[in-house]
Amino acid sequence: MFEHPIRSGLSLKCGRCGEGKLFGAYLKFKSSCDHCGLDYSEADTADGPAFFVSSLIMIVFAPFYFLLPILEAPLLLKIVLWIGLIGSMILTGYLLLPRFKAILFNLQIQNHAEEAKFESTGSHGKAPKNWKH
Repeated sequence: MFEHPIRSGLSLKCGRCGEGKLFGAYLKFKSSCDHCGLDYSEADTADGPAFFVSSLIMIVFAPFYFLLPILEAPLLLKIVLWIGLIGSMILTGYLLLPRFKAILFNLQIQNHAEEAKFESTGSHGKAPKNWKH
């Protein structure tokens, strides 16, 4: 029933059918799948994709930030390399962010993930003082 969430996410396609496009704009989800009708308002990736992409970018590019200052090269070359490094980081983030957002969204859809709901305190303990029922 569900397409593989990573494969469909990398291709920016619906996690259920693998056919419909997820995004109407750069990072804005469509309201539903054009192919299977899946409602895209079911899940919200929040800041997860940005966290993972920025962490990955810093892991990959951090060594260059340590090596570039100690490089024995003319100042003009170092400036060009800094600009290239910053541009590479921005481009990498720009390319990875929609894919990570699509993958996390498709994983949420496939696993029926949702926000926690605190409808009652249950039998596991005493309610906090500021608890409103």
